[in-house]
Amino acid sequence: MNLRGLVSVSGKPGLYKLIGQNKSGFILETLDELKNKIVVNISTAKMASLEDITVFGESGDLKLSDIFTQMKDSKNIPDPKTADGKALREFFTEVSPDHDQERVYSSDIKKIISWYNTISILPLFTEAAPEPLGEGAIAPVVTEAVKKPEPIAKEKPKATKAAGKSATRLSQKSK
Repeated sequence: MNLRGLVSVSGKPGLYKLIGQNKSGFILETLDELKNKIVVNISTAKMASLEDITVFGESGDLKLSDIFTQMKDSKNIPDPKTADGKALREFFTEVSPDHDQERVYSSDIKKIISWYNTISILPLFTEAAPEPLGEGAIAPVVTEAVKKPEPIAKEKPKATKAAGKSATRLSQKSK
């Protein structure tokens, strides 16, 4: 499962695909049919990559991609909008029995299930995960680069002397 480039932005609903960066922020695209593009300010927005998100576990943190893999094998995924907290907790315990029940809230489970429903229909859900990035490295953004043709060097025309002013100038008073 390839989660690289998918991000969640605090204060904005849904998931986004990182498609680029400019001097004021990141350029994101929604994962729905509309494919709206937004620019998120670098200094004010908090973004979390789905590849890096973990869930509290009893013996250690659980990777979100592992939980998604377990959800893929499950047949009865509850609807996060209509299911109550108890049904969500039972499902999540079935999928991830090692999660910490005191620190993982129903709202977190609801968000994880809605994210799963969003990305499970995308083709990248069945792709193999890419190689992990090194410490401090930034994920490369895949964009189509158009190479500009190199300018043809032209010879500059030689500068010509400007017309000189006459040294003998008559003033207005001498007329």
